[in-house]
Amino acid sequence: MQQAPSLQKCSEVAQRTKAMNWLESRLQSATDDAASDNTLTVTPIKSLDGTVTLPGSKSLSNRCLLLAALSDGSTKVDNLLESDDIRFMLEALDQLEVPVERHSAESVTVTGQNGPINSPLNEDETNELFLGNAGTAMRPLAAALCMGQGNFVLDGVPRMRERPIADLIDGLQQLGADVSCVAETGCPPVTIHAKGLKGGKASISGKMSSQFLSSLLMAAPVVDGDVTIEIKDELISAPYVALTIGLMKKFGVNVEIEGDMDGKPSFHIRSSEKYISPESILVEGDASSASYFIAGAAITGGTVTVRGCGSESVQGDVAFANVMEQMGAKVEWAPESITVTRDSSVKLKGVDVDCGKIPDAAMTLAVAALFAEGPTTIRNVYSWRLKETERMKAIVAECTKLGAKVEEFEDYCIIHPPPDNKINDNILIETYDDHRMAMTFSLVACGGVNVIINDPGCTAKTFPTYFDMLEGIATH
Repeated sequence: MQQAPSLQKCSEVAQRTKAMNWLESRLQSATDDAASDNTLTVTPIKSLDGTVTLPGSKSLSNRCLLLAALSDGSTKVDNLLESDDIRFMLEALDQLEVPVERHSAESVTVTGQNGPINSPLNEDETNELFLGNAGTAMRPLAAALCMGQGNFVLDGVPRMRERPIADLIDGLQQLGADVSCVAETGCPPVTIHAKGLKGGKASISGKMSSQFLSSLLMAAPVVDGDVTIEIKDELISAPYVALTIGLMKKFGVNVEIEGDMDGKPSFHIRSSEKYISPESILVEGDASSASYFIAGAAITGGTVTVRGCGSESVQGDVAFANVMEQMGAKVEWAPESITVTRDSSVKLKGVDVDCGKIPDAAMTLAVAALFAEGPTTIRNVYSWRLKETERMKAIVAECTKLGAKVEEFEDYCIIHPPPDNKINDNILIETYDDHRMAMTFSLVACGGVNVIINDPGCTAKTFPTYFDMLEGIATH
């Protein structure tokens, strides 16, 4: 199928305009939200001390569920993240009539389809799946459903309709899929008329999101033929792709890699590769969520141990602990835990860091920068602009309200902390329906001020118990 020219490159101008308009509307609504008492005040935190057992990784949870659904056999998935994103994936599997037995909120058994997922509806009916703002459900399902039979529409909340997916659609069309998104924006809803695929070759961009490549990789083993996927420019967030490939191996599939993962790699999946259930799998603790407690310990000089990820973690975001060490914290590694503290005689210092491999955790660095001596430069985070909100604009806006001076560029920012690190008190933080904005900016309270978090319930996307865990190790 020949691709329409408007889909060959997602319009970044359209994306940025939509995101900025949405951001402005959220800012204007902040006062109304506060008036309705949809806020949480985090009181001054003197120190964070204790041990935190992390919830399961969002990225690993949804990947495990999808691979289990495509496998031969039944898979018990434990330490599943209890959150909105995972709920949307589970609800989609229910709607697709993939058997899922719930043992608890964190444990399920998925009976695999031993191949692609077909629509349970008649061939003239369309299966409409609502996926909220869950990119880790939208992108992989869009790819996987192209490999089977049936008609589908994948949609979500208004912000999901502003999140690019054109590069993934481009790759799927090159493999012969009858799939499309909104031509003008390159965003969902995604329409699929699936009749199975015979394999082939796709060359896609990796500059916007590694999720597009991960989605194609996960779907490839249920294609009836060999699949080769090439990156035509550069691959951001390569550790997430390595995570995907490692997980596929646990389900019996080997991905052949040519070239440098930091360059223009290509990936080959042979037709003989098939998913076989490992029978059970334990989801690793979420390394992105670990960043809040790691940074809190570094800021306050407390001692915090996060359990669930460590030196043997498959997640790239554990490297955030190394950034805190650069700033002046002390870090101790164990295979499944990380312990962080800071000597009171050592002041945090600003850093200049390429965060292309840790874009989610890099948000936490933006708040840690408020407590440092000198500016902090956070580089290679263009993907911030394409996430749950326009995160670059959001971080600039909220850090400025707190007293910082922030220089904004296309794919990086420079944060100059407030004079003498004196943070403005009782500031209302607008969270833009973005879970990471709420959790990241809660750490402002470590500066001896009250911080008011608007819409704290948005943390349900990945970490609904976050504020309870934070309070559990906080000394006020």
